[in-house]
Amino acid sequence: MEEILDTQLFIRDKTKVTLTPAGQYLKGEVEFILNHLELTQKQLKSIGEGNLGEVRIGFLGSAMQAVIPKLLLQLKKSSSGIKTSLEELSNSAQVDAILKDKLDIGFVRLARVPKGIQIAPVHKDTFSVVLPKNHSLKTSDFKSMGQLRDEDFILFAQDYSPLYYDTVMSICEDVGFSPKVSHKSVHAQTIFKLVENSLGIAIVPTSLQHGFQMDVKFIELKKIPQKAVLSVIWKVDNRNPALENCMDLVLGK
Repeated sequence: MEEILDTQLFIRDKTKVTLTPAGQYLKGEVEFILNHLELTQKQLKSIGEGNLGEVRIGFLGSAMQAVIPKLLLQLKKSSSGIKTSLEELSNSAQVDAILKDKLDIGFVRLARVPKGIQIAPVHKDTFSVVLPKNHSLKTSDFKSMGQLRDEDFILFAQDYSPLYYDTVMSICEDVGFSPKVSHKSVHAQTIFKLVENSLGIAIVPTSLQHGFQMDVKFIELKKIPQKAVLSVIWKVDNRNPALENCMDLVLGK
């Protein structure tokens, strides 16, 4: 390859072989090409079988509460020939997969994305504090998060969703304290289980209260400015022929 390209791709010494900057670039391009070839093969097979193709969707867990089911039902009704595949991934993993043509769209909580990716908000939710069911604080007694300043907090991991993490921090800082974080997780069910066992409290998008049967209670934070914004992301030059129909539904066109 070095002879064909007339470029040094490897740095060689007596103990190891590493990639040059040119080699790193080529590695990324080859990975992109192989992923696109895999997609092309799958799309050809799907079209040959009489379908319109496949849309590969990445998502955060909270998107499964409302956005994803609604989209799948709309696709089934309006474009029954389009198949879908779903994969729950972190924000950063979705961005990386879209850049490498491993996903077509993603549902994330991000304020910004890299060049080449577009982002649009699709769902705005309030936040709720999650408490053990036997916690002394009741909805009728709740005034502000300041009442919970001495509690341990359980949060989604910062690298899983930096925007969510920072937003929760700001909710607490707005009433004069920084939360003591005792545990972090990437799964809502794990967070709720920890709360259920009185290992801390949590702040989550309100829609996450549906679909889990645990001994916890939710108090909606109605009077704060922060909102949980879920956005859709997609690659500007994505060539998947099935993507346009899907995006029209997501964006309400």
